[in-house]
Amino acid sequence: MNKNLNILLICNKSPWPAREGGPIAMNNIIEGLIDAGHQVKVLALNTNKYSVKPDDIPADYRKKTGIELVYVDLSIKVSGAFFNLFTNKSYHVERFKSKAFEQKLTSVLSDQDFDIVQIELLFMSPYLDIIRKHSNAKIILRAHNIEHLIWERLEQSEKNPLKKLYLKHLSRTLKHYELTILNEYDGIVPITKKDAVFFESNSSVPVFPVSFGINLQKSKHGKIENTEHALFHIGAMNWLPNEEGIKWFLDRVWPIVHQEIPEIKLYLAGREMPEWLQSLKLKNVEILGEVPDARQFIESKSISIAPLLSGSGIRIKIIESMAMGKAVISSSVGAEGINYTNGRDILIADTPEEFYNAIKLLHASQDKTRMIGENARKLIANHHDSKKIIGQLIQFYCKIL
Repeated sequence: MNKNLNILLICNKSPWPAREGGPIAMNNIIEGLIDAGHQVKVLALNTNKYSVKPDDIPADYRKKTGIELVYVDLSIKVSGAFFNLFTNKSYHVERFKSKAFEQKLTSVLSDQDFDIVQIELLFMSPYLDIIRKHSNAKIILRAHNIEHLIWERLEQSEKNPLKKLYLKHLSRTLKHYELTILNEYDGIVPITKKDAVFFESNSSVPVFPVSFGINLQKSKHGKIENTEHALFHIGAMNWLPNEEGIKWFLDRVWPIVHQEIPEIKLYLAGREMPEWLQSLKLKNVEILGEVPDARQFIESKSISIAPLLSGSGIRIKIIESMAMGKAVISSSVGAEGINYTNGRDILIADTPEEFYNAIKLLHASQDKTRMIGENARKLIANHHDSKKIIGQLIQFYCKIL
């Protein structure tokens, strides 16, 4: 099938501005599909957690995507969270239900015919019935993660008994919903091959893994001589696995690093820095919060750390750092979904001692840092080139159609 497709993307947050993992992943698909000659319409939630002023969206982006935003309050309500304990419904999913979004979606589907409706993230699944009622399009789930797995891992690492109990409820109900809803789709596109195994085992619909693609032409390959030989982490800090990982690193790894390599600096960047980090006073640790230009920030440092203990899917900021020729030290969980070779294009560390040894190795040798960064960029070029990724996605669309 060689025709231009008309595709509706339903997003849990605005893909513009593409400043954190989810919006970056969504925007790269949107831009890639448009560049490949397909027509794309974007309908997204605009929330208190990720708020965008529609008038700030550039006119050319609005024109090519037809983007429309519907405000939904995703604030956690104490009463709602409490009474949810006595139900089998997923509180995560329930928060995404909105009459206003339902009405806008109905209007969009009534006005246009689509070949494909792609739902970005499981949490937008409550709108499946509306799509079926008003459209004959094939419906695809773009699964950025195995959502319940994130919460299972958070629950397993939680020490507080009450929090652990609540996290167990959240992960159990989310898992039930996730497993129940999968067969309602016409196809599932996970972001990693590992995640694909789960979806294939738990659904009867076609599953085809399509990884995160990056435009290498837009990813500068900086020279290490022009960067500070320092550690950095960048990521949205309202995503619990990021906060959990950084807390673990500061508590368990940083004291060793600072004692043994007192001159090395650590820079922490990302939106929604929690209060405990904003008020943190540790020598040689700089809390920057959201930076104006993420690429410029990544370019300015040499060693990326990703000490994730939980999570699922693929870490977009690791891919971006590797594409820019940065040496990355990551936990095994953080590097999931990347076809890496430990010691060649990334360093894997799962204990405080392993993290310290990896930092010590790179700090002592800029040549080693440069070599791993160069190998990392080659890896991304081979496995995460945006044009290749979009080509794979379109092939799957055509198979489903």
